[in-house]
Amino acid sequence: MADPKGFLTTGREVAQTRPAQERVKDWDEVYVPGSLLPIISKQAGRCMDCGIPFCHNGCPLGNLIPEWNDYAYREDWAAAGERLHATNNFPEFTGRLCPAPCEAACVLGINQPAVTIKNVEVSIIDKAWDANDVKPQPPERLSGKTVAVIGSGPAGLAAAQQLTRAGHTVAVYERADRVGGLLRYGIPEFKMEKRHINRRIEQMRAEGTKFRTGVEIGRDVDAAQLRRRYDAVVIAAGATVSRDLPVPGRDLKGIHFAMEYLPLANKVQEGDYVAPPITAEGKHVVVIGGGDTGADCVGTAHRQGAASVTQLEIMPRPGEERNANQPWPTFPMLYKVTSAHEEGGERVYSVSTTHFEGDEDGNVQYLHLVEVEFKDGKLEQKPGTERRIPAQLVTLAMGFTGTDRSNGLVEQFGLELDERGNVARDADFATNVDGVFVAGDAGRGQSLIVWAIAEGRSAARGVDHYLTGASDLPAPIRPTDRALTV
Repeated sequence: MADPKGFLTTGREVAQTRPAQERVKDWDEVYVPGSLLPIISKQAGRCMDCGIPFCHNGCPLGNLIPEWNDYAYREDWAAAGERLHATNNFPEFTGRLCPAPCEAACVLGINQPAVTIKNVEVSIIDKAWDANDVKPQPPERLSGKTVAVIGSGPAGLAAAQQLTRAGHTVAVYERADRVGGLLRYGIPEFKMEKRHINRRIEQMRAEGTKFRTGVEIGRDVDAAQLRRRYDAVVIAAGATVSRDLPVPGRDLKGIHFAMEYLPLANKVQEGDYVAPPITAEGKHVVVIGGGDTGADCVGTAHRQGAASVTQLEIMPRPGEERNANQPWPTFPMLYKVTSAHEEGGERVYSVSTTHFEGDEDGNVQYLHLVEVEFKDGKLEQKPGTERRIPAQLVTLAMGFTGTDRSNGLVEQFGLELDERGNVARDADFATNVDGVFVAGDAGRGQSLIVWAIAEGRSAARGVDHYLTGASDLPAPIRPTDRALTV
């Protein structure tokens, strides 16, 4: 353990963010650079000798959290980085983007603020990069086996890196023009600067992984061709079909899925556009959906100079403390104020969109909504609560419903789907097609980045065993494992 009395003598202190009025003028990460290092060793020292570290159960990667907390407390950054990488290929991603179910399961969190596990994690990996401790790990020998990975999100990248290090020749196919999947184009720059992805890709290239961008399997290359060329295939294409809102006026101009809106803002930062084709500048913006993707739309709209930003959520406003029916160590539904919400805008709960209203040119101008409430387990409208709000740009951020089937990938491979519409797989992450495996949201459904990386690592073991008859690669989860919730 770290400091035996740390949890008694040190209060929780989190990363410091830059002033909202300053950060909305740029696209840099919202945190004050270097603000964690002066405090993080003491924060790591709050990790108590809890006997059974339930943080391991909260995190699907099985991160060795008490171990690297101890090293961070002692400022042995090299050892902390080694323990961090033992279970997580990309801690700089999770340390910035994960909602930290490990902290929800922290034993200290039963009656005190939990350890700042996520901040410790990102401090360790940033220190490792600064010290040049993150090195390529090419295999000692090649197996002679080839693997194609479809998709370069966190699941695909994790599977590719594990399989490359196991000695297989791996090529990652990405339909976008750059590697990273939703990490690249779905996560705004202010949440994670893309330099973090770029240097990981360079590490993976140095290890031997090949990347093929601008190639969509099913359209540019068919499944049969891919199977002839490779000994195994990993499908990590994600769950990219956005949930739609079929109400009158949906076809008006100015209503877009979040994943139509957010990537364009990121492409500006990549230098592809001077200004995004879809912008919030000077407009009244409405974001439908109260999750992280919705918050990303809110923060992006602020930076583009929106006249106003309103975020709608159909569910009631969560409480600020755990409900009795969400006991520790489950992940609770709490009222969450992200950096984007700190920057302004209005959040409206318990409302449902009834229809959109446009002008004579077919541009959306207003959104009509009504208040809703649960009665007998059903969501019902409250009479007399209808109203309209200005809406010149609407983004739909209501989640995702499954893997894209329009490109023919599922049909060409002949993949079976489960009852939820995800690609079915067995205990080894293998599909019904010999030599074809699935990892990440394509098989699990929409989930968190830590689950995606855990899926990629676990699927890599299944592929390695299929190709060689045995495997020493770790498999932190089974396909049937689910988050620690109620």
